[in-house]
Amino acid sequence: MIETLPYLENSTFPPLTRGSLEIIQLNLGYLCNLSCVHCHVNAGPKRTELMSKETIDQVLNLAKNTGVKTLDLTGGAPEMNPYFHYLVSEAAKLAITVIDRCNLVILEEVAYEEMAEFLAEHKVTIVASLPCYLEENVDKQRGSGTFKSSIRALKRLNDLGYGQSDSDLKLDLVFNPQGATLPPAQQALESSYKTHLKEHYDIDFNRLYTITNMPIKRFGSTLISKGSFDDYMQLLVDSYNPDTLEQVMCINTISVDWQGYLYDCDFNQMLDLPLADNQGKMHIADLVATDLQSDKIATRQHCYGCTAGQGSSCGGALS
Repeated sequence: MIETLPYLENSTFPPLTRGSLEIIQLNLGYLCNLSCVHCHVNAGPKRTELMSKETIDQVLNLAKNTGVKTLDLTGGAPEMNPYFHYLVSEAAKLAITVIDRCNLVILEEVAYEEMAEFLAEHKVTIVASLPCYLEENVDKQRGSGTFKSSIRALKRLNDLGYGQSDSDLKLDLVFNPQGATLPPAQQALESSYKTHLKEHYDIDFNRLYTITNMPIKRFGSTLISKGSFDDYMQLLVDSYNPDTLEQVMCINTISVDWQGYLYDCDFNQMLDLPLADNQGKMHIADLVATDLQSDKIATRQHCYGCTAGQGSSCGGALS
């Protein structure tokens, strides 16, 4: 239960205030074709929560009225939302950059065979999860056979122009640690990824993002069951890097859940912490962008995950 989790106790994390709104991150639903160990959403094939077309239209209207030019689509597998094509197509009409946080395996699933071509046609930026470049580690974290499926999907994306130096189709990869450790240095790991994937599979990509595993939901429960939750939290606190504080994603991003309610970040959404620590939830239909400027950002102990070591956000390392 949420109320028993230690990272929801009063936080010693430094106070944060919101800047101008630049990015809207949408969780299109918790339905996913995978059930990854590190997933902070508890997504999986049996989840039924999916964002409605009405809520998607409200998001598009907000972006249009405020000049927000980036929609960051998450899940679950965002592509499994029945209105995914509609959302991407309408965003393109508004000249909005769309980021698809793709697990790659979905591009190999029945009924999604044309998804890669659709993404390329609409110049969607793909941020793809590949938690390691070694097959054994990926299959351990994501399920048997997922590595080979991911490699096939990456080859297909490369064939469409993604990740190529002469193309404007961006393909970025995401690394997550295997367990209760901080990610290694992003730049050095990116070099290792590029060398290994090119030499062994002839795969190219643009950038690698290293993201710290958050001690919440599925990963948090795993830590608790292994008796390592307190040690991991202490690691995050001891590794606090103040140089990352002004770059955390909640400064310029809001998170929208599948029902249209707003949160300071995707992690707070999973913990049901309302925007700005308000008593009640704010819905996107009621939002005016200026309402957020200089607002307090809800923080708890898990926020140290974004500021530990080199820092971590949906865009990778912060320093």
